[in-house]
Amino acid sequence: MKDILACNLWLYKVFPFLRWWPMVTKESSRADLMAGLTGAMIVLPQGVAFATIAGMPPEYGLYAAMIPAIIGALFGSSWHLVSGPTTAISIAVFASVSPHAAPGSPDFISLVLTLTFMVGLFELILGMARMGALVNFISHTVVIGFTAGAAILIASSQIKHFFGISIPRGTPFHETIHQLFLQIGDINLYVTGVGLITLVSGILFKKFYSKFPYMIAAMIIGSLVAVILNTFFGGIDATQIKTVGALPSGLPPLSHPDLSLTSLQHAFFPALVVTMLALTEAVSISRAIAVKSEQRIDGNQEFIGQGLSNIFGSFFSGYASSGSFNRSGVNYASGARTPLAAVFASIFLIIILLLVAPLAAYLPTAAMAGILFLVAWGLIDFHHIASILKTSRVETTILAVTFIGTLIDLEKGIFFGITLSLALYLYRTSRPTVRDIVPDTSNEKRKFSTPREGMHECPQLKTVRIDGSIFFGAVNHIQTSLQQIDEYNPQHKHVLVVADGINFVDLAGGEMLVQEAKRRKKMNGGLYFKGVKEGACEMIKKGGYIKDIGNDNIFKSKTTAITTIYSKLDSEICRNCTVRIFRECHQSLPNGEPR
Repeated sequence: MKDILACNLWLYKVFPFLRWWPMVTKESSRADLMAGLTGAMIVLPQGVAFATIAGMPPEYGLYAAMIPAIIGALFGSSWHLVSGPTTAISIAVFASVSPHAAPGSPDFISLVLTLTFMVGLFELILGMARMGALVNFISHTVVIGFTAGAAILIASSQIKHFFGISIPRGTPFHETIHQLFLQIGDINLYVTGVGLITLVSGILFKKFYSKFPYMIAAMIIGSLVAVILNTFFGGIDATQIKTVGALPSGLPPLSHPDLSLTSLQHAFFPALVVTMLALTEAVSISRAIAVKSEQRIDGNQEFIGQGLSNIFGSFFSGYASSGSFNRSGVNYASGARTPLAAVFASIFLIIILLLVAPLAAYLPTAAMAGILFLVAWGLIDFHHIASILKTSRVETTILAVTFIGTLIDLEKGIFFGITLSLALYLYRTSRPTVRDIVPDTSNEKRKFSTPREGMHECPQLKTVRIDGSIFFGAVNHIQTSLQQIDEYNPQHKHVLVVADGINFVDLAGGEMLVQEAKRRKKMNGGLYFKGVKEGACEMIKKGGYIKDIGNDNIFKSKTTAITTIYSKLDSEICRNCTVRIFRECHQSLPNGEPR
């Protein structure tokens, strides 16, 4: 039985699509087909635009959305992530390769293919090395902020197409809004009408005819409206309703990256940058959609899937790809059930290019803009945003920084959010709770609890509880807290630490505990521990700190701890003490003298 389970696990790692294949049914396949068709229509204008940004011939943007998308879907872990060209990757490719070759030239294309191959190789190596755990440092709040920011950017990038105004490609978000107000008098009512009718049609179909793919319905209606307007109002020259235009047809030709030493040297460092950018995009997007689909993302498998998609892409005329927020969002919103939707989208894209490429000339860019407005709205998680705003100022700050950072720069936004969330996490963990506790005399088991009215503490023995790990970042805070005990009350020379809330102790923490133990011995007191966890205790022993702290000062039970420590207290102080919170106090003095 164990051998069979081990064999299955191995098969799942090598062929991850075997995990979700049992989910494929007639119903799911029908939904995936519709989602795939929608995705194929969405990628038509985007692929051409992205290739232009990257300095590649237009058809290469479509090639990058074919084979890489299929490989990424089959070997990744996300059910809805769609791989292909993206704005950020396209910009990075152009910036990296253009200094070495003229954009669009054969040398440029060859070097881009080399870059793509190396990006895939780096991603694959990181996945095989189990570095996918890095995605665990992207918090849920960061993902929500990044998703909302990216959704706004998706919408803002379509403003020029929706209103028919002129805004240069790549214009920052704030400048896009500024240009909208400056050109408000130049809005083309024909173009806006097409976009608005498409948008309203999508909303109505989604609400009242949910079984029919609302995006496709909205695109068809928008296209028909554009044809009607062009027919009755003087044609395209008068209405200025732009369409996607005729696209090149044909299968992606076979290619091969140039692996000469010179090309590898030119592509090495740019490939590292593009790799980190691509993985951050892919994992952030897959996690963002997984929040809605309630799916668990395997970071290692996602790295491997992205790596294989780029390696294969470099041999099928595709340039560097990653997870696409637009197409992944559309894929999920269109009702995709399994990664087959991305496979179908690639197949449909190939069929469209082979058979009906001329029909793309009838698809208005304004209709595409209306659809992407719907997608952007659906990506914003209003429920969780409201919850974060109500419950936590810290999380609200992280959300705001990620959101605003994403609006300023898509890639830097996610890094800003991750950096801030880690910094705040480290700040919180560097200040573990050190709180006073006292034995509850009304409890038979002498349970320790937070002091309240009517409860007293021993004049000589201070009992505290530490909740958090004693590591290099927390050493100063804990040491200060322990030293303040005798500063406030010099008679508190003995300190008992209830340690079952301490997860681990590192070298700096061990050194600090030794210093505190020695300091209290000089004061004729002591530092004691009760309930130390096995891992923390092992570290104290291995580090040799047990010798200075004292093995006899570490206790498993509070009864043993109190009895042992009580015998070390000052009998003269106890003689005149009226608190007597320990049972031992009523029996005899610490030196054994009867009460």
